[in-house]
Amino acid sequence: MQRWRGLEDIPQDWGRSVVTIGSYDGVHRGHQLIIGRAVAKAGALGVPSVVVTFDPHPSEVVRPGSHPPILASYDRRAELMAGLGVDALLVLPFTADFSQLSPADFIVKVLVDKLHARAVIEGPNFRFGHRAAGNVDFLRELGSTYDYEVEVVDLVERGEAGGGVPFSSTLARRLVAEGDMEGAAEILGRPHRVEGVVVRGAQRGRELGYPTANVETRPHTAIPADGVYAGWLTADGERMPAAISVGTNLQFDATERTVEAYAIDRVGLDLYGMHVTVDFLSYVRGMAKFDSLDGLLDAIADDVKRARVLTDAYDAER
Repeated sequence: MQRWRGLEDIPQDWGRSVVTIGSYDGVHRGHQLIIGRAVAKAGALGVPSVVVTFDPHPSEVVRPGSHPPILASYDRRAELMAGLGVDALLVLPFTADFSQLSPADFIVKVLVDKLHARAVIEGPNFRFGHRAAGNVDFLRELGSTYDYEVEVVDLVERGEAGGGVPFSSTLARRLVAEGDMEGAAEILGRPHRVEGVVVRGAQRGRELGYPTANVETRPHTAIPADGVYAGWLTADGERMPAAISVGTNLQFDATERTVEAYAIDRVGLDLYGMHVTVDFLSYVRGMAKFDSLDGLLDAIADDVKRARVLTDAYDAER
């Protein structure tokens, strides 16, 4: 999959294409319907498919300080989109000037002049342009002028997550914040992931016999509620079952909120400075302060046991 940052990265000889536009944070199951339809439409027309997204999230520019928690990094979104068969990903830097583009100017500058859209695939609530004044009706209206068709895909997916309401990035963020990892995974179609570089912490886990990778997550990452989780730590391509702690270390009166993952039964791992990912499968328990060090050690041993059982069961089902 080709990856472009900014309109100037698009090859000058780029021909017609099928385009879909959106933030697509998380590339959840609703998003997958739209992107999958764009890929299928492109295949039928014999042209490439392009996903257009924005960095930073438009809300951070329009309303500074309102950036929503991020469900997937841009690299992760690109990986997921490539898996869906997308041919090119265009990330547009969303600046104050860009936010002033009228809906008509957006169509001309992005869809017509650069991507030469043959078709545009969107959800029914798609909005674009200055003050989000453009909608699918306006997009379709200008399609007759600029020779592209518009297809609207009903992206409604629903299940048990959130009590049966339609799946959305907003709902996924809420469930992650509540620690409902099964619910979030139902929406995303996979366990929720955070990523970052392993940094040195207080090394108390190492002293207790459970060395953890202290993951410095990226800004605005959607981090689960404080607690202990079962999941996986992946480093250098190796996926390892893990017991994961999120929050402040109550036992030692720490104040910094951290994400720490213990790779079960792994000895001698040196991950400092490495980029790793942490996938959250299931909530195990809340954070607690124990009366003694022995009580803490017993709880950790139980956490590890439960994490091993949960991750083994998940993998056995696949």
